[in-house]
Amino acid sequence: MLVEMTELLGRQMYTPEGRLLGEIDNVVVDVEAAKIDGLYVDETSPMLVEGSRPTNVPYRWVSAVNDVVLLKYFPRRVSVKKVPARPAKDEEPVAPAAR
Repeated sequence: MLVEMTELLGRQMYTPEGRLLGEIDNVVVDVEAAKIDGLYVDETSPMLVEGSRPTNVPYRWVSAVNDVVLLKYFPRRVSVKKVPARPAKDEEPVAPAAR
């Protein structure tokens, strides 16, 4: 079954366990290779992605495309890594205290 890229928009995406990840909002295309690189989901399930953050699912994780999109892989839970704050450009970094 051949599917046009625009037909993917609005389809629901499910994990291998049958959990709804969200609806496909956009298709990420590798123009040079002329292939689909990923499927972008703007509003994800808070049960699967911390804070319902937008997610780009690599197309290689897709198992089947029909009325819905079924994934062959998706992590149990996607969490956002906390990155330490950087000092502002006009501030000087504070050196650790000498012992």
